[in-house]
Amino acid sequence: MIDISEPVIDISESVMQFLLAFLVVGPLIGAAAALLPAPPGLKGKSPDQAVLRHGVTVTGVMLAAAIVLTLGFDHDHPAKMQATTDIKWIPALDVRLHLGVDGISLPLLVLTALLTFLCALYSYFKMPSGPSPKAFVALLLVLESGTLATFAVLDLVLFFLAFEMVLIPMYFLIARWGGDQRQAAAWKFILYTLLGSVVMLLGLLLIGLKAGTFDMVALATDNGRDITTSVQVIAVLAIGIGLAVKTPMWPLHSWLPDAHTAAPTVGSVLLAGVLLKMGTYGFVRIALPITPDGMHVFAPYLAAFAVAGIIYGSLACLALARPGAKGDLKRLIAYSSVGHMGFVLLGIASMTPTGVNGALFANIAHGLITGLLFFLVGALKDRYGTTDIDTLAGSAGAALYSRAPRFGGLLVFGAVASLGLPGLAGFWGEMLAMFGAFDPAPGLSRPAFLTFTAIAALGTLLTAAYLLVVVRRVCMGPRPTADQPQLADVQGYEFAAWTPLVALTVLAGLWPAVLLGLTDPAVQKLLAGGKS
Repeated sequence: MIDISEPVIDISESVMQFLLAFLVVGPLIGAAAALLPAPPGLKGKSPDQAVLRHGVTVTGVMLAAAIVLTLGFDHDHPAKMQATTDIKWIPALDVRLHLGVDGISLPLLVLTALLTFLCALYSYFKMPSGPSPKAFVALLLVLESGTLATFAVLDLVLFFLAFEMVLIPMYFLIARWGGDQRQAAAWKFILYTLLGSVVMLLGLLLIGLKAGTFDMVALATDNGRDITTSVQVIAVLAIGIGLAVKTPMWPLHSWLPDAHTAAPTVGSVLLAGVLLKMGTYGFVRIALPITPDGMHVFAPYLAAFAVAGIIYGSLACLALARPGAKGDLKRLIAYSSVGHMGFVLLGIASMTPTGVNGALFANIAHGLITGLLFFLVGALKDRYGTTDIDTLAGSAGAALYSRAPRFGGLLVFGAVASLGLPGLAGFWGEMLAMFGAFDPAPGLSRPAFLTFTAIAALGTLLTAAYLLVVVRRVCMGPRPTADQPQLADVQGYEFAAWTPLVALTVLAGLWPAVLLGLTDPAVQKLLAGGKS
């Protein structure tokens, strides 16, 4: 039995600091190198192949660094900020180059590094059609750097800069390598998120100027004692709008289905797998510990919007899945994300350790499961040229059980994991989020939260309904006739890209203590105002 209460390998603090800083800066160096001409000996068959191989190498190194950081992490003290770097940057405003990792951010760093590597690996074999791969790889690496920085920085100004850093590369990934309606979807994505971010910046500046520091650790330890309740309410409203757009929370979600439908496969995987987590992470890292009184005021409204999103997302998916609706499978999974992220917001709104732990667990589970589903739907489109559910379910449709049984089995696995089947990762996060809402923090209306819990439970039934309808329509069907073209089953590179997501979904479902053992002490400390 492995003892996870101690570091698996003994690494000095200076090496840990270097690893975390390297995770943030390394992809940027790789992005710059991707734009340079490939050395003659590394070109291989073509310069395009060389730059795609470069993307796989750089993201692989980042994943290795994240794994080493995890192995060296002191699992006996996950509430303690580790691998910290704290350097003065703008002394007049007390803005610092402050990095660190604890049990809350570590799983998100590893998830980001893993999904980006799998996307680079998948793109090496299945590059989306569009401009030069040089720009594609560079944008992918800039996106990775910004996302990793968001989860690693401990200064409000740096958080905002990292939060914004991911918008431009994702805009171009959608606009240049996306499918139909990509320009409109990209503009909708950038306008929604930028407008939300402007409002969020005002809230962050208000906190920093009123408290006299932008240091997130110091602010969390203070637990809002130096900020009046009225200022906290205004700050939470401003910050919450920006975070809610990125999450996305109903009714600020309308950019998401269009972005997912138009995005290339790897764009959808990263958008669902890591970018949506930046919003909920901000609620946990900033709003809960720094402005607790403001969060207390808005928690019932946040919960109400969360459960509205759960029901809305599920009903939208049911509408898209019904026969004759001409529903798009990518769009359906995008709407399912609105519902799943609603459970995350409900757990956060409960302001309890149980609910927040459930939210963080659901974050990771959603990244693994929805990332796998978008990979599968992208591969299905490559085979059929469409993701229209009616076409896939027609008389000459997919019928994956008989035409591509391994592919069909993976799609069913992703669906049952997404609906929260016990024993898989999707179950624990949503269950704990509802447990947290069932018994919310003192001062919150228990009858109201009991109502929210009941509505969320109804959402789980609706989720099962639409996912089982999709499985029946896409996977079942008549055996292929002799005149139907052969359908390729899972290819080797697909197996390599998807297996880690399947394995981790099972591992997290069967052994949730691995993740909860990291997050729970850090959450307890965060909610207690930085006191161990």
